[in-house]
Amino acid sequence: MPKLKRSRVWLYFTAKDANSAACNKCLKVIMCKGGNTSNLMKHMASHGVFLKAEKCTAFDNLQQDITPSTSTAGVVPVLGVSNIQEPEEESPAPSPASVAEMITDDDDGSSTRSSLDTPFTLAKKAKMTKEKVDEIHRAVTKFIVKDLHPFSTVESPSFREMSTALNPRYQPPSRDDLSNTLVPAWYCVEKSNLIQNLAQVNKVAITCDGWTSIAQDHFLTVTVHYIYKGKMKQNVLSTEAVYESQTGPVVAKEISSVVEQFHLGGKIIAATVDNACNMDVALKKLDFLKVGCFAHTLNLAAQKVYDIPAVSSWCAKIRPVVVWLKRSSLSKTVLREKQRILNLPEHNVILDVKTRWNSLFLMVERFMEQFDAIQAAALDLRLRKPMEKDKLERFTHTDLMKAEEFIKCMQVLYTSTMCVSSDKSPTCSQIIPILATLEAHFRRCDEDSVFTSSIKGKVWGSLQKRYQVFADNINAHEK
Repeated sequence: MPKLKRSRVWLYFTAKDANSAACNKCLKVIMCKGGNTSNLMKHMASHGVFLKAEKCTAFDNLQQDITPSTSTAGVVPVLGVSNIQEPEEESPAPSPASVAEMITDDDDGSSTRSSLDTPFTLAKKAKMTKEKVDEIHRAVTKFIVKDLHPFSTVESPSFREMSTALNPRYQPPSRDDLSNTLVPAWYCVEKSNLIQNLAQVNKVAITCDGWTSIAQDHFLTVTVHYIYKGKMKQNVLSTEAVYESQTGPVVAKEISSVVEQFHLGGKIIAATVDNACNMDVALKKLDFLKVGCFAHTLNLAAQKVYDIPAVSSWCAKIRPVVVWLKRSSLSKTVLREKQRILNLPEHNVILDVKTRWNSLFLMVERFMEQFDAIQAAALDLRLRKPMEKDKLERFTHTDLMKAEEFIKCMQVLYTSTMCVSSDKSPTCSQIIPILATLEAHFRRCDEDSVFTSSIKGKVWGSLQKRYQVFADNINAHEK
């Protein structure tokens, strides 16, 4: 007779044989030797199903009052912890001295214990109440989550020692309890509260972006922006790992799933995304108004300067020097000494990365700021004479003039990027004024050198293609 499967995790799996089971959601086969369900629960966590969190009540006091007209999705119920009991008035742990006071000496010299206190009642009094344990659990979870500490912190000897010193009767949660019970329970309560708040909002805007971690895992993040009780709010709705090729229809399906979870159908007035083609296809499929990320557009225009041969050859004289200074620990020490002597800011040099916004501008600006200190460091006898020193010596006055022209030309693009990159206030209204300023700034003049003229033509040419309608309106107005 087959063994009865009592774990609720089997509601999401179909047993293949004695040592494996198939997920009903993604059909992936998971090993479960001897009926062990640990791997199955870990797999369900990747689908956002945390079975252990369903019994946790530590965060129930954070749950907003639910009215009949609002959604109740995501309400989480109780955490069974070994050191909690039914609510009762908390009493301090009996110390050896207090226990000794309970023992009285009779006239005949014999000792008797109070009839009201027994070892069982004393042990019961030493336990913490459920409310106190939940309060400390919430504080520990907040400490780990808000400050981005690793889950293993709660099992470190120093954390346990600190916890014992603060309250000897408190047993900190294990890493497994924290990751599979407390954090998911808190998330579900916060999700439920957010759904209730969004139910009272008529219109919202969303932003969507895909990114890849250092471990080469791809994620899709969806953020909502709305006005609630007269204040502008924003919340991250979802950051989930995706394992399918991110084509337009797939991205549309993923965004639609998040929208349905939070009951935002018919409320989205616009979606802000980057300039990727799959995002264009996804928003067209979802019938959302697209507002392209203006900061990303500015960065794409700034990257066009890499295609200018004169800029590439000129940057090739700066970049090796910066790499040399960043690679050598001794050169950094020498550079610090020269900065102090020359009374310059003790800043590190910056190496440009093509995909990092404005990094070429920042590299050149910092190079010019520290040029005197870099020259002095290169002449220091403690440093060997590598090839990079020769390149620095060949950095002529004309190259310095080009660097100044480059900074003057690209400064406004960097400032514009910073202006529209605020996450605390809306910046969409700044796009048209900024474009007008950029159009005037990057207009070629007779006084411009060939170097500056090529930069202006390349940058504004890129912006003009993306905002052709606006550019036509400017030209018509000028005529």
